[in-house]
Amino acid sequence: MNDTAKTVAFDRRMLEALVCPRTQATLEYDAEAQELISKAGNLAFPIRNGIPGMLVDEARALE
Repeated sequence: MNDTAKTVAFDRRMLEALVCPRTQATLEYDAEAQELISKAGNLAFPIRNGIPGMLVDEARALE
């Protein structure tokens, strides 16, 4: 990975303030997939450049 392709780290302290927009449930951080997981909502929210995309329309449905 070159310097221009570095990924910005997600600040885990954000988990204390963020909840699932659909269910208001707490989220879990999946560092490998760079996603915030809502088990209650069956959704995975992407993290891009250290910023979580918290729109339901952008979330990936979990199997």
